[in-house]
Amino acid sequence: MRILSGMRPTGRLHLGHLSVLENWLRLQAANECFFFVADWHALTTEYEKPQMIREFAREMVADWLAVGIDPEKSVVFIQSRVPHHAELHLIFSMFTPLSWLERVPTYKDQVRKLAELGKDITTYGFLGYPLLQAADILIYLAEGVPVGEDQLPHIELCREVARRFNFLYAPVFPEPQGILAEIKLVPGIDGQKMSKSYHNEIPLTASAEEIGRLVNRMVTDPARIHKDDPGHPEVCTVFKYHEIYNQVEVAEIEAACRAGRIGCVGCKKKLAAILDGVLGPVRERRAALVTRNGYIEEVLHAGCERARRVAGETLDRVRAALNM
Repeated sequence: MRILSGMRPTGRLHLGHLSVLENWLRLQAANECFFFVADWHALTTEYEKPQMIREFAREMVADWLAVGIDPEKSVVFIQSRVPHHAELHLIFSMFTPLSWLERVPTYKDQVRKLAELGKDITTYGFLGYPLLQAADILIYLAEGVPVGEDQLPHIELCREVARRFNFLYAPVFPEPQGILAEIKLVPGIDGQKMSKSYHNEIPLTASAEEIGRLVNRMVTDPARIHKDDPGHPEVCTVFKYHEIYNQVEVAEIEAACRAGRIGCVGCKKKLAAILDGVLGPVRERRAALVTRNGYIEEVLHAGCERARRVAGETLDRVRAALNM
């Protein structure tokens, strides 16, 4: 199967991205994978400060390689260095009804949430974000797209666009399927979805000290005042992390919390140690990678060349189908 996925370079990657990258690793082992830096997508929210996108892109690719993405097995590239994405997006925009974009559930929700943070994204580019995603996917004739549950409507839009093109012109595109990660949602330290936009993330390269500080800020059971009060782990963000990353002890921790035998401070210390054990090896591998002068740019140069070759072949077929 051919797989396509990408991430926006808008800041440091966080723990919520780790489950995505682990899914990429599983897919990389048995499929033809294209993983891209979505820098044009980053412009939809960061258009006032584009100078940061290039540096974030390099840092993000370093994180990917540190987690285990292998440029010998997968095509790693930057979206804006493959202009075929933009041309296909333009072609799609000519026949995609406006109502298809307006009904994407994440659109109004993101506009509202980012407006609360002082960002105006009531722009043509942000409205067309899912259509550019469709071009990203279909330019490589991808059959599978690893996504979170909140992105499944975007995949359905992509399928609709593929069907409409195939009906109007010629059967060029497959209808890709969304592939969900095993861990569906990692909460932020405030209990919301973890996001750089909400400033509630635990960075993928956080030090042990930073992990400890962030875990200490996590939202716990608001009804629990004293250490020996009975707890309600189902409403505690710390416990949700134990469920994901500490499955060996999670039943014991739940019982101790409900019985008031473990306090929130002790529970947080235990979690901080667990998370440092998860992220520590990534930090070490990344530190070794960034000392290899020019290596990341070499990876991206080779990946962009491979991506342009495949995208060019698809665009040739698209132009032939249009018969202009």
